[in-house]
Amino acid sequence: MMTRTLLLALLTAGAASTASAQNLLIHGGPIYTGLSAGDAPERVEVVVVREGRIVFVGPQWAAPSDLSGLTEIDLKGAALFPGFTDGHAHLDGIGWRELTLNLEGSESAAEAMARLSDWAEANPEGPIVGRGWIETHWPEGRFLTRDDLDAAAPGRIVLLGRADGHAVAASSAALAAAGIDETTVAPSGGEILKDAGGRPTGLLVDAAEQLVAGLMPQADVEATREAYRAGFRIEAAYGWTGVHFMSAPWRDVPLLEQMAEAGEAPIRVYNSITPDGAAELFATGARSAADGRVITRAVKLYIDGALGSRGAALFDPYADAPETRGLMQTTAEEIIPIYEAALRSGVQVATHAIGDRGNASVALWYSRALREVPAAERPNGADVRWRIEHAQILRPADYQWFVELPIIASMQPSHPIGD
Repeated sequence: MMTRTLLLALLTAGAASTASAQNLLIHGGPIYTGLSAGDAPERVEVVVVREGRIVFVGPQWAAPSDLSGLTEIDLKGAALFPGFTDGHAHLDGIGWRELTLNLEGSESAAEAMARLSDWAEANPEGPIVGRGWIETHWPEGRFLTRDDLDAAAPGRIVLLGRADGHAVAASSAALAAAGIDETTVAPSGGEILKDAGGRPTGLLVDAAEQLVAGLMPQADVEATREAYRAGFRIEAAYGWTGVHFMSAPWRDVPLLEQMAEAGEAPIRVYNSITPDGAAELFATGARSAADGRVITRAVKLYIDGALGSRGAALFDPYADAPETRGLMQTTAEEIIPIYEAALRSGVQVATHAIGDRGNASVALWYSRALREVPAAERPNGADVRWRIEHAQILRPADYQWFVELPIIASMQPSHPIGD
């Protein structure tokens, strides 16, 4: 019989010491295991944790007789669930947003520019980098322009990323520094928005963002570490216990592993890396650090852009921009060999696709790769668990792909809200 003498503890970050958090007795409310009834009880009464491992899950009557050394937590009727995982987040971007000009929550272009003016006054030197704005519900009903940025921060290099990460507004000084003018041709998979006179408005979409990437301040390792610390704080504060880090920079994987080993990663991280590290990951296979606290086992690729910035690849023209059907970021010839290499190495693939044309393309290309590399040649066999990130806009005729193929429709709710 378990003791009724309770040690009051809070299930919040930092509420208990590391030692007590490793040894727990939890009871007093419905405890959901997340398992199907065929495998184990879906709901139990007691959880016992020793040295950071769950050693018992079950009814109160069957709990271990030796409960010494445990911090006892009475849920007092509250429910306990397995840790919630953020299935799609950009951990570095979340952190940098906190350390730079954060435009999240701006209710108008005017408010965003007021924040920019304040930041410019407080930070009179160097380029200004910010992110988080989204025009969807602004009264102005339009993207930010170079003219907005020039008025708020005259003469400054300013780069302000849209919330979805698929467009950046650049000031005149930034455009000039990057050599972008009326004659500049956008790279494949990108767009330089221009006004009726052919003058760049300052908005650079998808691949065109790379034209100003060299203007971003070059962060040193300690600054990058601080950005990840901030990202971890934000994710943990929302209650996430794990995060699928999409487009994790390959160069940052060792840093994240070091942070985990040093106890600086309060939540689990599953890395889906940028393509520049794909060949090396395929060659070495999955990697893990700090007892699985950081796992790197996937590569993130892009088929199209985002709907809000009109980069999502559609079969039909955009209703408010009939001159475009969005942007494709790659071709079958470029991407299918990567898919096949991933299958042969056992590395998971997550491909960004939002528009119906983008989704149809990636599903077709997945099917081609799966045919070329049969299950017998794959370390993971038939269960590759490939993902289409967002899978946001689909023709009904394409629903069948998610039934016939071993792929997951990995929806990110915040994206359609923003779009």
